[in-house]
Amino acid sequence: MKKEDKFDFKELSSSLIIVFSFWIVAVVLWRSTGDIFYLFNFLYIGTAIGIGTGFYSALPRKKKSLGRKLTLFLIGGYMLLFLGLLEFENMQIEGFFFYLLAGFFSGSVIHYLVAKILGPILFNRAWCSWACWTAMVLDLLPYTRSSGRIPGKWGWLRYMHFILSLGIVLLLWFGSGYHVESKSITELYWLLAGNVIYYSIGIILAFWLKDNRAFCKYVCPIPTILKITSRFSLLKIRGNSEKCNECGACMKTCPMDIRITDYTSNGLRILSTECILCQTCVNTCPTGALKVSFGLDIGGKESLNERK
Repeated sequence: MKKEDKFDFKELSSSLIIVFSFWIVAVVLWRSTGDIFYLFNFLYIGTAIGIGTGFYSALPRKKKSLGRKLTLFLIGGYMLLFLGLLEFENMQIEGFFFYLLAGFFSGSVIHYLVAKILGPILFNRAWCSWACWTAMVLDLLPYTRSSGRIPGKWGWLRYMHFILSLGIVLLLWFGSGYHVESKSITELYWLLAGNVIYYSIGIILAFWLKDNRAFCKYVCPIPTILKITSRFSLLKIRGNSEKCNECGACMKTCPMDIRITDYTSNGLRILSTECILCQTCVNTCPTGALKVSFGLDIGGKESLNERK
C-alpha cells in the first residue's frame, strides 16, 4: 500500500469537529425544547457525516470521492425522502421563506440556519459537496471535469433566482393572503415541484455545458447565502508552496473552476467563496501540497478559470 493510501487519523480531525458540533446541537435543542425530533435529526446527520468521512479517510486517494458521495446520499437522501416526502417539510428555499413569515421553527428553518447560514462559518460550503440532495444526483453524471466558467456575469443568475423565489413568496403571502401550514400536503407539492424544476435544469445544463456543477455555478440560489458566511470559514484548503510544482492537476479537476495555484503561490489558503470543500484537489495533487486546514482569515478573493 502506498504511503498516501494509508489510513490517516489526522484526516478525521476536521470531520470530527463537525460531527461533535451536530451532536452538541442535537442534545442542546432536545433538552431546551423537549422535542425528541431534534435529538434524532442532528444525531443522525452527525453520525452520517462520521460514517461517510470514515469511509473517505479509509479509502485510497483515487477512491475517496466514493466516501463523499456516500455522505451525500446519507444526508441528502434523508432530507429529501424523510424530512421532505414523509414529513411534508418544504426544504426548498421558498419553504424557508414561508416558515420564517409564519414564525414556524420547523425542520426547514433549522436546516437553513445550521447548514446554510451559520454553519459555513465552521465548515465552509461543505453542504454543496457533502450533503446537497441536488448535487447527490448531479454528481452521478459523467462530466466531472469542467472546461471552465462561461465568460461574463452568468453567476448573477443565481441572485436573480434568489430574488424571484423571495418575490413569489412575498407576493403570495401579502398579495393573495396565502398562508402556509406546517406539514401540510401543500408543502409536499412545493417540494416536489421545486425538485422537478431543479433536477431538470441541472441535468440539462450538465449535458449542454458538459459540466456536472453548472447548475451550482449559475442557477442555484443557495450560494447567495452560503458565500456570505463562508468567507469567514475556519475550514479551508491550504497549499504548501514549497511542495507545489505548479503542474495544474488541482485546477484541471476542481469542479468549481478555482485557480488554486494562484492562492498557493501567494501563501494564501483557498479564499474563493466558490470552494465547496470537496477536497478533489487534495486527492489529485501528486505532491501532497494541499490539505484541509483550520485557521482564521477572510475569503472573498475570486480567482476562477474561464472557458476560451
